[in-house]
Amino acid sequence: MRRDFKISRSAGALLNRSLLRVAKQGASVLAWIACAATRPPCGQAEALPVPIPGRDASVAEDDSTRIAREAMVQEQIEARGVRNAAVLAAMRRVPRHEFMPENVRPLAYYDRPVPIGLGQTISQPYIVALMTELAAVGRGSRVLEIGTGSGYQAAVLAELGTDVYSIEILAPLRERAVEILARLGYGQVKTRVGDGYLGWPEAAPFDAIIVTAAPARVPEPLKQQLKVGGRLVLPVGRVDQELEVITRTAVGFSERSVIPVRFVPMTGKADESR
Repeated sequence: MRRDFKISRSAGALLNRSLLRVAKQGASVLAWIACAATRPPCGQAEALPVPIPGRDASVAEDDSTRIAREAMVQEQIEARGVRNAAVLAAMRRVPRHEFMPENVRPLAYYDRPVPIGLGQTISQPYIVALMTELAAVGRGSRVLEIGTGSGYQAAVLAELGTDVYSIEILAPLRERAVEILARLGYGQVKTRVGDGYLGWPEAAPFDAIIVTAAPARVPEPLKQQLKVGGRLVLPVGRVDQELEVITRTAVGFSERSVIPVRFVPMTGKADESR
């Protein structure tokens, strides 16, 4: 009987050691699971958003929009012949979707204009890039935009390092664009509510003027606000529209048509000139 008791006690000790070992392993497994569930995983530093120059570092962006924007540049813009490296870089950097109302953001990187409210649109990506390239501007250039709209074209120009002045005839659109531009780090863009047909004479002369709505005829005040060598890029026409580039020379103006386009009509004084 004494021997049987010793055997039972040894077996109990062995059982206790086994249970302790199992408990420790279980605790290790639970700790690993808890660690794996944390963000970031244990032992790794959390990857913080990388600040983008010209942008508010607090504006986060996921990979899907960057991928969509890269595809937009390659397939819609470069594929159609836009070659200016600075323009392509600006189109890659400016988050087009941020300039759109929430309900149309899924269309942000499609090859089309998109409505933004009040009967206005944000232009097709290719057209924004083409007009920017045709303006032939760079760091330090003074540029006037007629039709602030969403603020997207102004942001692309600001990415090039230009000094941007932008006029919007619809106060609610201008107000929204100002908020978006400031939030994304483009607060240096100067805006005001007014009739773009008349330009911004007190800020003239300009190295370039980009018009994002179509007058029936080229507004004479805009031509007169160009520097010699400056370019006016605009759609012209009510039904059949052409994208035109007008360059001021030492003796007058030269004009050329680029491609057929379709823009919303310019309003205000432009209506009187039809």
